[in-house]
Amino acid sequence: MSGLFDNDLSNDASIESYLEAVETENLEPQLEPQIEEEEETAVNWDAAKSVLREIAETVLLTVVIFLLIQTVVRNFRVVGTSMEPNLHDGQYLIVDKISYRLGKIQRGDVIVFEPPNRPGEDYVKRVIALPGELVEVRNGQVFVNGQPLDEPYVARPGGYSMKPRRVGPDELFVLGDNRNSSSDSHNWGMLPRDKVVGKAWISYWPPSQWGVIPRDAPAASATVGHLLESFIP
Repeated sequence: MSGLFDNDLSNDASIESYLEAVETENLEPQLEPQIEEEEETAVNWDAAKSVLREIAETVLLTVVIFLLIQTVVRNFRVVGTSMEPNLHDGQYLIVDKISYRLGKIQRGDVIVFEPPNRPGEDYVKRVIALPGELVEVRNGQVFVNGQPLDEPYVARPGGYSMKPRRVGPDELFVLGDNRNSSSDSHNWGMLPRDKVVGKAWISYWPPSQWGVIPRDAPAASATVGHLLESFIP
């Protein structure tokens, strides 16, 4: 009896082991695809997070660079003919916004500013008289501190006169190069220094006008095309 009983127990254990093995075999094929799916999902999510992080970093860097550039320079589109023959309607300029924080405005500089009589707009004119100077116009000829001003950038003198005016300590006297078609200091008075946006530095469009904007010469003499012509016989 004892041997028979032991044999039954042994058979029961074998059957139980066999059933467990079968159950494990049945579960393994189901678990493996599930584990692979979870691993693949995790990999895909990590890749997506990496792409999103790169996009966010690129956008942030672009914004930072844009803001930095805007604090140093800006572009400006010339409207009208007040600066002919040097600047033309539709011409695009780069305006230097930083140099006047480090240095002084000079006579002859072409500047972009917000006129006191037209807030919210931007004008481009030439600096004629500086703080403390006495400026006068006699039959189109400009005088500064009683001396006639040499203006090689003006094609035709203005057809007007203006009594002597003293430029204030924080002011500038500006005129357009096309004297008879310009709204400037001879119309509306002195320009407050804090209205200056920056110095018109480079012309970049159209290509025929590429070049720096000179202070004491016609703009055509400083274009890339003119400079190349002077080197090519």
